[in-house]
Amino acid sequence: MPEQFKIFLAALMAGFVLCADAAADVRLKDIINIEGVRGNDLVGYGLVVGLDGTGDGVRNSPYTEEALSSLLERLGVNVQGEDFRPRNVAAVVVTATLPPFARAGSQIDITVSAIGDASNLLGGTLIMTPLHAGDGQIYAVAQGPVLASGFSAEGDGASVTFGAPTTGSIPQGARVEREIDFNFEDMETLQLALRSPDFTTAARVEAAINNAFGTPVAKLLDPGTIEVAMVDSPVHMIGRIENIRVRPEQKARIVIDQKSGTVVLGADVKISTFAVTQGNLTITVRETPFVSQPNPFSRNGETIVLPDTTIEVDTNSERRIAEVDENVSLSDLIQGLNALGVGPRELIDILKSVKAAGALHAELVLM
Repeated sequence: MPEQFKIFLAALMAGFVLCADAAADVRLKDIINIEGVRGNDLVGYGLVVGLDGTGDGVRNSPYTEEALSSLLERLGVNVQGEDFRPRNVAAVVVTATLPPFARAGSQIDITVSAIGDASNLLGGTLIMTPLHAGDGQIYAVAQGPVLASGFSAEGDGASVTFGAPTTGSIPQGARVEREIDFNFEDMETLQLALRSPDFTTAARVEAAINNAFGTPVAKLLDPGTIEVAMVDSPVHMIGRIENIRVRPEQKARIVIDQKSGTVVLGADVKISTFAVTQGNLTITVRETPFVSQPNPFSRNGETIVLPDTTIEVDTNSERRIAEVDENVSLSDLIQGLNALGVGPRELIDILKSVKAAGALHAELVLM
């Protein structure tokens, strides 16, 4: 196992991740979007049938009964006036993304999500569901067996749920019925949009494209947009442009996920001189109630429960202080924090305090 991978794995298991070399060259296709090359969101309302008693309660979800009645009537089954309350049907919302240049007959992935009180979509089958775009037109039709992403189990006194059993997916579950017209030949220029706008990166992209074509075809409009003049067919130009490599510039940034305790630190993070002290304060509250009973043969006595609370306060007198020199590197910062024996949660608090003190020269992003 390479030594670099061992170091990365150890950092990952410790609760924080160190970013790799920020000075790596990347392809333009990985950092830009091209005007007109985009997907379109689709949504539809449908029914999942064949559930094992885990579908919607029709009394709580009347729209499920209405949709099922309408479906059966279209299939030639008259259920008007009938009292039927199946528990194997669930109302769902189906979502998908129509990729750019999708042609009629091609298939796309879909996501199925319950909107009623169904408890599980495992084993269900989605009935033919039209998928609409923002203009109200139908662009795809979805149908197929649902792959649930979790499970749930329950007994008389307890229940457990893993993942989200009310959400599932159908790979290649929708077939494209309508195409979105887009003609590159009508474009006079190409607009390249950086996914992370930056003045330095945009200037490097402009220079790299001009060097690749040997003529000044690219023009920088703003930190996030580069305009490229047409000197060849648009398809061929895009094919050449997207494989050009540049070195993107990155801001010094620290991303903190407070829910999972994950900290991602950029390689350009710098700090000034500061000192950190860490101490532990543990408060333990213990409840041991006891039962007081009346004396034997007592007429008016009654049994009562009396509280008994014990509170212990433990302070760690060995407060550790670590001093970090000015303009140290990222590795020095991590080494200094590890010297304190801090965990991921404590590291988050320390970084917030250092930022508030003005000694952390990086953008702090909290998630």
